[in-house]
This record gives sequence, C-alpha cells and structure tokens, in this order.
Amino acid sequence: MSEWVACVPNVSEGRNARVVRRMESAVRAAPAHLLDTHSDEDHHRSVFTFAAPLNDVAEAVARLAAVAVECIDLTRHRGVHPRAGALDVVPVIPFSETAREACVDCVGELANRIWAEFRVPCYLYGYAARREDRRRLETVRKHGFEALSAAVRHGECLPDVGGPDLHPSAGACFLGVRDFMAAFNVQLAASDATAAKRVARAVRESSGGLPGVKALGFFLPSQGVAQVSMNLTRLDLAPLDAVFAAVCRESAALGVEVLGSELVGLVPRQAMGPDPQRLRIRDFHEGMILESGLTRARQAATAGDLPRS
Repeated sequence: MSEWVACVPNVSEGRNARVVRRMESAVRAAPAHLLDTHSDEDHHRSVFTFAAPLNDVAEAVARLAAVAVECIDLTRHRGVHPRAGALDVVPVIPFSETAREACVDCVGELANRIWAEFRVPCYLYGYAARREDRRRLETVRKHGFEALSAAVRHGECLPDVGGPDLHPSAGACFLGVRDFMAAFNVQLAASDATAAKRVARAVRESSGGLPGVKALGFFLPSQGVAQVSMNLTRLDLAPLDAVFAAVCRESAALGVEVLGSELVGLVPRQAMGPDPQRLRIRDFHEGMILESGLTRARQAATAGDLPRS
C-alpha cells in the first residue's frame, strides 16, 4: 500500500543511548522517516514516531523488534511506567478511514511475523482487536510483564497470536490500529506521587473526569518532581489546552505548583488550542506539530532523501 501511515512504538528502554540509537537506525533502514524520539530515564521507555507507506512501516516495526528482543531483558527492567513487553506497544495510525482496513490486515500479518521470527506473542487492540473486550489497550496490558506471565501459565489472558507463554525476557507485543491521540505530561512541584495521583484521578475519564483522558500519577526521581502522565484519546472533545487547564485547577486546589508540561511524540495542530505557548511545553518547537513533521517527511521522500542507517 502506497498511502502513508504513522506509527508510534513504545519500547521499554529509556536509559541506554546506544540501544536507542540502534533502534533509530533500524527504523530508518526500513526505510521509514523518523519524526521524533522521546526517551525518559524514569519511565525507562522510549517512544518513536515515524511515518511511511504502510509496507515500510511494517518493515520498520519488524526491524525494531529485532533490536528490542536482543537488547532488552524485562526481568531486569525497572521503571515507573507499566510495561509488558520489550517492544511494548505498537499503534499504527491511518490518515484516512480508507486506509484503516489495510492497516488492520497489515497489523495481523505483522503479529504473525513477530511471533514467527522472534517468538514474541502478540495481543491485538483498537480497530485490529479480534475480541471486543480487547479493543482497549489496557484490558490485558495493565497486568504488566510479571503478572501477565503468571496469568498465561494458568491459561488466562492468552495472546491473540503465538504463545501461550510470553517470551522469557521480551514479554509480549501489543499491536493495534487507532486514531490520533496525544501523550501529554504535566510536571508538578511535589516531593512524592501523592498529589499527581490525586490530580490524575480527578481528570481521567474512568473516574468521572474529561472524555478520552487516561491518566496516572508518578514521582520522577531523576528530576525530583511529580508527573501527571496522560494519553488523550478524544482530542476533539478534550484538546490539550482544556486538559492542561483542568490539571492546573486540580493542582491549585491541592496547593501544588504546576511547573510545565511535555509532549511525547507529535500532536495535530488543532489539538493544541489557539495559543500553544500557554501550555508551557518544555522545549516547544514547530516540529512537534504533526502536520509539520509529515510535510518534511513527504518532501524528503519526494526528493529521494529518506534517511537510512
């Protein structure tokens, strides 16, 4: 398929810069256009955003899986962010409804390939889900590597492709097709996670907060701050400016200062609100806007200048 799609893999490595560079090279060699890499020491996680025609995206994911399985051992992995796989979560994002069906077919084939080549079983979510109760990513992944490994040994939460046991060091891979969302974090001046957890509970949809908001509260030891870590899945109903305002209100009610925010990956321009500067995004630049990144990627591809390793 020649139509472009995006992909935003979440990998359980955020501390070893050499391994992250190898992963970037794997993506570029597919070839796919790498738009952004976000690594976090405390989460011990990296998020790669890239775009390309669908077949090249699938090849990039397979090459990324090879590096992740070789280099990441979840039995030794510790970070504040939940994880169940070395190549943990792989969403493929079509730019049109017409591309969605092709993405679903591709993700199914990719799951078969990851199992066949790396013996990593896969769970399918979002539009690619084969079971209605697995459309939401967190349904199975919330158990984490250790608990999920135990569950499958007892015949529960079995993978959609491969298995039944998880890979002993690389766990499982969660592959899906979904619409655009934003990964958006807000930092709080707090010495532990208590306030962040209370704010997260107040703003997330499942607790009666904003539509499409998934939120957790963490303490980040390397920075000495707390963080409200969010995925915003309904940007039409709860864009970044509305979510940031809600976090600020809840934090103020607790007497906790908001230090600023950060984006993980890219976000559509319309979801930023009328004044992106008010979001106080750390190191904000035009390249964080999805449309800008895609324009650069397509221009590079047209010019035959797509990066390779």
